[in-house]
Amino acid sequence: MQSHIVSIGLANPGNPIPQENISRFMQMAHGLDSSESRKLGFVYRKSGIRQRFSALKDFNQEDPGKFAFFPNNHTLEPFPGTASRMQVFRKEAPVLANLAIQRCLVKADVLPEKVSHLILVSCTGMYAPGVEMDIIQAMGFSNNIERYAIHFMGCYAAFNAIKLADRICRSEAESNVLVVGVELCTIHFQKEYNEDNVIANALFGDGAAAVLIKSSSLEGLAIKQYQSNILIEGESEMAWSIGDFGFEMKLSKYIPELLSNGIREFRKNLETKFGISQIRQFAIHPGGKQILRKIEAAFGIGEEQNSHAHRVLEKFGNMSSVTILFVLAAILDDPGIHGDILAMGFGPGLTLETLLLEK
Repeated sequence: MQSHIVSIGLANPGNPIPQENISRFMQMAHGLDSSESRKLGFVYRKSGIRQRFSALKDFNQEDPGKFAFFPNNHTLEPFPGTASRMQVFRKEAPVLANLAIQRCLVKADVLPEKVSHLILVSCTGMYAPGVEMDIIQAMGFSNNIERYAIHFMGCYAAFNAIKLADRICRSEAESNVLVVGVELCTIHFQKEYNEDNVIANALFGDGAAAVLIKSSSLEGLAIKQYQSNILIEGESEMAWSIGDFGFEMKLSKYIPELLSNGIREFRKNLETKFGISQIRQFAIHPGGKQILRKIEAAFGIGEEQNSHAHRVLEKFGNMSSVTILFVLAAILDDPGIHGDILAMGFGPGLTLETLLLEK
């Protein structure tokens, strides 16, 4: 029996912050003159993002005197170190994850004590015993629940969690596997004015998603096939590292082109594996507007075939591993979508993950 994604619960911190407000914060934080401010404003207007969410309310403030996390001055000095950012993660991540879980289990009409496995996904924070232990205590899960953690794999990490959940369900038919992704990307804001930081600061937002996967169900999104591909030549173009002032991201402007070339290179193999020429609905990780356009062009598909990815990008930005789960939630709730769906995500490596689902 195939495993199914039965329900998905979503959560974001606070209220949405308009993209133009974040742009003004960045202009101040980077200490830009009027010319550079106009250039940065143009990048934000063309990002395809209307608003984002953050665990830090400071990004919605123009007056440094109102900052709650950053120092109350225009230079943001002394700039917060990694330890203070992890304190925010430890406080906020479990709360956000629990809200997503509650929404997921209510939709599926599954009691917390019936959850047999918990897979935690995050690349924006970690500690031991971990978010998953805080979740287990807060949600009242059984003390013999099996727990796993997938860390630091970036935007494609949720694909690995779904594959792990599928394999658990195939080996233990009565399992109720809960995949929980929580990403607080914005707590790692870097103020040095360089290309990597400009791109990252313009794209990322915060969110959480909980996904219930079962084999004893015929409803939802059936998990049919999956495949991984690695583009070694893109290894240096996308990467995370832990610095003194949070997690530092390498995010090259050449990533859309590299991904596009990779899709073309692997297209024959993807056609053999998934029959992509016959697929009408796609769920491509919205890593950015240019990434969506390049991947759609490589597949020869229209924006309408990947519309939910564009809407998620517009409303939430790129929430790293959680983003694709928001796209799948929209597809799950869309009564007009039926049949095969090809989901795709990518991250450090460069790694491309593909997942064939059926609704």
